Amino acid sequence: MRPHRTVARDHCLAPARATDTAATGARYGRLFPELPPLIISVDRLRALGQSGGLCDGSDGSEDARGTAAGWPVFGQYVAHDLTADRSALTMRADVDALRNLHSPRANLECLYGDGPTAHPFMYSHRDGAKLLLNGHDLPRNSEGVALIPDPRQDVHLPMSQLQVALARLHNRLVDRLREDGVPDQELFQEARRAATWHYQWVILNDLLPAAVGPERAERLLSRGPRIFLEDGQAPYIPLEFADAAYRYGHSQVRADFRVNDSQPPVPLFPDLVGFRPVPPERAIDWRLLFDVPGEPPAQRAKKIDGRLAGSLMGLPTEVVGSVDDPVMASLALRDLERGVATGLPSGESVARALGEQPLSPTQTGLDGESPLWFYVLKEAEVRGDGEHLGPVGGTIVGEVLVGLIDRDPESYRVVDPSWRPSLPSRQAGRFTIADALVPPT
Repeated sequence: MRPHRTVARDHCLAPARATDTAATGARYGRLFPELPPLIISVDRLRALGQSGGLCDGSDGSEDARGTAAGWPVFGQYVAHDLTADRSALTMRADVDALRNLHSPRANLECLYGDGPTAHPFMYSHRDGAKLLLNGHDLPRNSEGVALIPDPRQDVHLPMSQLQVALARLHNRLVDRLREDGVPDQELFQEARRAATWHYQWVILNDLLPAAVGPERAERLLSRGPRIFLEDGQAPYIPLEFADAAYRYGHSQVRADFRVNDSQPPVPLFPDLVGFRPVPPERAIDWRLLFDVPGEPPAQRAKKIDGRLAGSLMGLPTEVVGSVDDPVMASLALRDLERGVATGLPSGESVARALGEQPLSPTQTGLDGESPLWFYVLKEAEVRGDGEHLGPVGGTIVGEVLVGLIDRDPESYRVVDPSWRPSLPSRQAGRFTIADALVPPT
């Protein structure tokens, strides 16, 4: 095991600053602090990440066989949750919120914020244990701004609709617990715990196998991480995870999405850009984005192959703001530059550190060593047939997801390892994302 180096993050493309403790935000560090950063020219990065480069999948790429189109959306939701930073200056009457400050946890903080005491505008006045919804949409103010703790949850339609679906999951649990006789003063906390445990279950038993492959997922859940978090080490988010490996979902995003039976397929951007009210005809039917037993197969995600859909190669200003250079609207180039800005090592050097045979230049399509983000995508294509991550990407993503939940003192894996989902499922003994978002009738 090796010590990690903790750095402070401000979620921008600035070089990481080494420090002993993060003054604000979640704690970030490095899995491989001994590896040197990849040195690569701006010209090479641009040739790789700009429109027309190797990462440009505008001409279409192959669908994944086993991955539904909704998984990169859920994966992005988890990323927002792990990196949700609540301001230390917020007035806090909620002890749980104070305890969770700066702790990277999969605990639905981006859904609940600081709870009904600190964020009463997010909760129903008629039933204080329930989250406030506006029918099929998030609650919004008179200017259409969503009343949510993290504005990233409104970045595009699938994300805001996932926030709605998880709020409905919480409200459904409130009703069930009330029927079971839970006292009103305990309803919110009990429903939050139940929703969070169901969510963690989906991460570990549904998302994880889809991301890293069933065999690697089973090993991780039974044996735990081998390189992430030593005993007694405070949880942190590795930069190799946040700025490279966990961005694999960008390659899975479809060129277009069919959100319900009444709408034709449209690209994610600009057609489904968020930060605005959602009309009823745009409400998502999750059966079209996740596989539901007894229903036709959902739309498929794209294979993980290092190429991004055209709508991601030119992001709208609503997402990236005003850019001086139009090429910087490419999500691929932004991912690549972020990895360089934070001093990430090459993918090949990480493979060697893990005892894996690195990909060859013929397999990556690059002369010399590869940016870690791009390497993870090409490794998935070469060694996972584009269906799941390979050894480098799978190790980083799998160990961090399992490690953070296993270090959360309030997770089901810590509090009650024998716990199983209590909500109904379509398959005996197997609760999935579909059961969470589309309740069985």
